[in-house]
Amino acid sequence: MLFESLNTNLSLATLDLACKSIGDDGAQTLGEALKTNSILTTLDLAENSIGDNGSQALAEALKTNSTLTTLNLRDDNIGSNGGQALSEALKTNSTLTTLNLGDNNFGDNGGQALAEALKINSTLTNLELWDNLIGDNGGVALAEALKTNSTLTTLDLGGNSIESNGALALAEALKTNSTLTTLDLWYNSIGDNGCQALAEALKINSTLTTLNLGRNKFGDNGGQALAEALKTNSTLTTLNLGDNNFGDNGGQALAEALKINSTLTHLESWDNSIGDNGCQALAEALKTNSTLTTLNLRSNKIGNNGGQALAEALKTNSTLTTLNLGRNSIGDNGGQALAEALKTNSTLITLNLSRNSIWIKGLLAFSEAFKTNSTITTLDLTENRIKDNIALVLFESLKDKTALKTLSLGYKSIEGDGLQALSEALKTNSSLIMLNLQSNSIGDNEAQALSEALKINSTLNTLNLACNSIGSNGAQALAEALKTSWTITTLSSRNNSIWFKGLLALSRASKTNSALSTLDLQNNSIGNKGAQSLSKALKTNSTLTALDLWGNSIGSVGAQALAKALKTSSTLNMLYLQNNSIGDNGTRSLAKALRVNSSLTTLDLWGNSIGDNGAQALAETLKTNSALTSLYLQKNSIGDLGCRALSEALQTNSILTTLSLWNNSIRDSGAQALAEALRTNSTLAILILAGNMIGDNGALALSEALEIHSGLVTLDLQNNSIRGHGVQALQRVSLATGCAVGY
Repeated sequence: MLFESLNTNLSLATLDLACKSIGDDGAQTLGEALKTNSILTTLDLAENSIGDNGSQALAEALKTNSTLTTLNLRDDNIGSNGGQALSEALKTNSTLTTLNLGDNNFGDNGGQALAEALKINSTLTNLELWDNLIGDNGGVALAEALKTNSTLTTLDLGGNSIESNGALALAEALKTNSTLTTLDLWYNSIGDNGCQALAEALKINSTLTTLNLGRNKFGDNGGQALAEALKTNSTLTTLNLGDNNFGDNGGQALAEALKINSTLTHLESWDNSIGDNGCQALAEALKTNSTLTTLNLRSNKIGNNGGQALAEALKTNSTLTTLNLGRNSIGDNGGQALAEALKTNSTLITLNLSRNSIWIKGLLAFSEAFKTNSTITTLDLTENRIKDNIALVLFESLKDKTALKTLSLGYKSIEGDGLQALSEALKTNSSLIMLNLQSNSIGDNEAQALSEALKINSTLNTLNLACNSIGSNGAQALAEALKTSWTITTLSSRNNSIWFKGLLALSRASKTNSALSTLDLQNNSIGNKGAQSLSKALKTNSTLTALDLWGNSIGSVGAQALAKALKTSSTLNMLYLQNNSIGDNGTRSLAKALRVNSSLTTLDLWGNSIGDNGAQALAETLKTNSALTSLYLQKNSIGDLGCRALSEALQTNSILTTLSLWNNSIRDSGAQALAEALRTNSTLAILILAGNMIGDNGALALSEALEIHSGLVTLDLQNNSIRGHGVQALQRVSLATGCAVGY
């Protein structure tokens, strides 16, 4: 079946079979097909447990195949034998350019075999060998290969067990290799000796542009050696040194290098125990360096002195656009200095100061900086202390137009008077477009203040108030604002306590609001009365396209009310009603509405106690509905009877592309009915049947149907009762059709 499919389909150039439980048998069958296939160029077999036998079969195919250019065998349980077989194939294969072998078990033997192949192969440009248990012996062998190989440009050896000897060998290779541009040694153990050797190589190498040495257990000596190399190297643009331990001495050495180096644009030095001394040195370098655009110093030990030094540098530096100082110990003095720098700096776009200890003076200084800075668009002050009078002054500066477009103050960053001050600022601010206030204990008073601001603000379009303590009064105030706000398009108020009265007010506002397109009211206990109120609003609203009412206990009565609105609504296209106890009665009402509705494309009824009667009602609707493309019915109580009804509908429906019946009570009879439908249906692309009670008979029927139905791209049958013949049939059809089958 697979052989015929691959060799008769003249347009199948890319085949994605990742995560399909193909196993070694499937890989062997596929290998036979690849021997004669002349069309396929990209094949993804990641996470399929093909093992050594499967990879050996594929290796045989690669010896004769002349079209495949990209092969992904990531996480396939391939050991050294499989690695050796693939290596032999690479000696003769002349088309493969990209090979991903990451997260397997090649070990040193497999690494050595691949190295031998690289000495001969002249087409492979990208080789990924991360997480493969390769140690020094494998590293040394690969290094020897790099001395003669002239095509490989990217080599990923991250997450292996390469220590200093392997690094020494790789360093020697880099002295003569002239093609490798990217070398990833992330999460090995090269230590100071290995780092020093690589540094010496960088003094000579003129092609490497990206080097990742994060998490390699080197300290000051390694950091200092790399710094010396940067003084003469003229090609490296990206260097990751994160999560080592070179401290201030290494930081100071890097700083000296940056004064001279003119090519490095991206430097990662997070979590390296760099304190104020190291930071001060880096700051001095930034005063003269004219190429670095990104500097990541997150999770170090930088305090006020370091912050102040960086601030001085920012006053003259004209290239840095991103500076990450999150998770340090910068306090008020450091924050104040950085804020002062922003008054004159005209290039920095993103500044991360999250999880520091900036308080009164620092935040007040930022308030002054906002008044004149024209470039900062992203400022992260998460988990600093924006309270009381500080907030009053800080947000005062936002009253005028600033460059800031996105402001995130979530997770207890702001409270009380701070919210009041922010609200006042929003009344005149004309630049902010997104405001995230999630998880801030915002209550009714604060929500009321924000609402007053929204009545006047003319730029904010996204407001996230999720996970606060907004009740009915706060919701009513927000509703009043929506009546006049013409810019808010997205409002999230999930996980609050707005209850019915609040929902009633929001509903009334929706009748006249002409901007809001997305409303998220998850878990707000609005009940059936709230749903009824929303229904009335939807009958006249002409802008809302997405409504999320997950977990609101609307019941069948609420669903019936919403159904009435759907009969006339012409704009709503996504409705999420998960976990609402709608039941069969509510579902029948929704189904009837969908017979006339022509706008809803997504309906989510997850976890609503829907049985066969509800499914039958939906099935009748699907026979005539011409808009719905996605229907989610997972975690209900639909059995074979309901499934057969849905199957009958699918025989004539030509719109639905996604149907989820996960975790219902469907057995073989229901699966067989669906299989019959698939023989004629040509539009369904995703069918989810996981967590039912389907056995081999159902699996066999679906497999046979898939041979005919060419449109299905995903069939999920995980956590059923499929064994033996059923599994084999699904494997075969998955390989033959390219459909992603989970079982």
